[in-house]
Amino acid sequence: MAEKIRERMSVVAADGTHVGTVDQVEGDRIKLTRSDNPTASQNMAGASQTMAGSSQGGHRYLPISSVASVDGDTVRLSTSGAEAQQSAGAQGSTQGGPSRA
Repeated sequence: MAEKIRERMSVVAADGTHVGTVDQVEGDRIKLTRSDNPTASQNMAGASQTMAGSSQGGHRYLPISSVASVDGDTVRLSTSGAEAQQSAGAQGSTQGGPSRA
């Protein structure tokens, strides 16, 4: 399924929520564009011009395993919007490393 996913495709959750836009596929993860990161938008609205290398406002990642289908220019997920946003935040903060329990 990963081979069907291309840059700039829209990512939509099972409930129809727009989750983001594909930047690229990295291994078993979909890297979403920074411009679709709600944290980045909130930070840019009231932030100074400092560009520290924090994880806030960075790329978010979704596991390929959450993809239900690829239809035209849309990647459809098997999870809800809230689940996808939570997963993307967790994936991005760990950079795809092992999760801690």
